[in-house]
Amino acid sequence: MAKKGNRVQVILECTEHKNSGQPGTSRYITTKNRKNTPERIELKKFNNVLKKMTVHKEIK
Repeated sequence: MAKKGNRVQVILECTEHKNSGQPGTSRYITTKNRKNTPERIELKKFNNVLKKMTVHKEIK
């Protein structure tokens, strides 16, 4: 049997877009090592609707 890995897929959602009230969402899918980073991650990614770099937070 294969060993269960520590890497999991997570979804990042834009915080500014959610609060702006505009339709749609900006989401990215990435992976993280759950052993090294057990807390939720925050990354700066490009939001195509707002046309700028914004903070994207991990959602469940």
